[in-house]
Amino acid sequence: MGKVVLAYSGGLDTSVCVPLLREHYGFDSVITVLVDVGQPDISEAEQKGRMIADEHYTIDAKREFVVDYIFPLIKANGCYEGYVLGTAIARPLIARKVIDIARKVGADAVAHGCTGKGNDQLRFEAIFRATEFKVVAPMRELELTREWEIEYAKKHKIPVPATKEKPWSVDENLWSRSIEGGILEEPGNVTPEEVYAWTSSKETSPEEIMVEFERGIPTKVNGKTFEPVELIKKLNEIGGRHGVGRTDMIEDRVIGIKARENYEHPAATILLTAHRDLESLTLTYRQLKIKRMLEQEWAELVYHGLVEEPLFKDLNAFIDSTQECVSGWVKLRLHAGSCVVVARGSPNALYSKELASFETKIDGRDAEGFCKLHGLQARLRKRT
Repeated sequence: MGKVVLAYSGGLDTSVCVPLLREHYGFDSVITVLVDVGQPDISEAEQKGRMIADEHYTIDAKREFVVDYIFPLIKANGCYEGYVLGTAIARPLIARKVIDIARKVGADAVAHGCTGKGNDQLRFEAIFRATEFKVVAPMRELELTREWEIEYAKKHKIPVPATKEKPWSVDENLWSRSIEGGILEEPGNVTPEEVYAWTSSKETSPEEIMVEFERGIPTKVNGKTFEPVELIKKLNEIGGRHGVGRTDMIEDRVIGIKARENYEHPAATILLTAHRDLESLTLTYRQLKIKRMLEQEWAELVYHGLVEEPLFKDLNAFIDSTQECVSGWVKLRLHAGSCVVVARGSPNALYSKELASFETKIDGRDAEGFCKLHGLQARLRKRT
């Protein structure tokens, strides 16, 4: 039947897809593509991919992920219902890399391991279906249970981290770590501490850090310049030891299902908190008002996987324009899971101590004139 290129992660679903694509769909050659966007177990996943696939590719896309995807997310304060969009923002990049390999090897089809209940099927296929390739989705089409997959993997001697006792589904990249499945599917169950890997619940002393930005892009931590990938890693390390960046939420998926989701994202929490605060110092009231409205639309497009929607390009153009003056520093205090801004500064600050201070005076006649006109239309309405 030809060649199929599979977006591969090394997890249970995509590992099971490899033999299924041969046995159930009849493909002669299954090619796996592992896109490195910062997941920690990349070497293990790569080894597994080479073991079970006919051909395997590993693509290092970490820097591209940070510069072209995460940095624009920070500028947009990207957040959907409290979710920092870690998995969502990575899927289009992974899908595009899969398409690149599919064209390189002359494939007939592309495949993913997403189920029919989640959002990732939409994110992958928004990219896949804009190309010439047939799309195959074994997990969705065969409606497999996680228990069946675990047994099937054992039968094919495929090592997988999931077990019937701990059937967590974990997705990690530089920006976030998501955990779902098992007892987490019941909203009334308390999330066990064992699911967390990036954040610690151990008591630590408060720590203050400083993050510096240039035109909305983070460049320094505590006065030291970092390369993009290393900056994210450093803040994940710092925030993680203080338990910063845990989210346990009920999330509205695109297809209408409410799902219980758990996330870890120390660097994301620190950077989004700092960036949003710096904007409050450097943008005008009306810029902030309109930007906050458009940020929600930006986040929904990313969450839905619609990054090739023309509006997404338009929104990024507006957001980039607002970031011209978003340069400066923000100091944050991290402690016991909290991340609080305690100071900030910018050469482009719109704040005036002279105007804001109680110690300085303004001409009262100016204030009185303003008060006379303030609310004028409402007063006129009451007379009609």
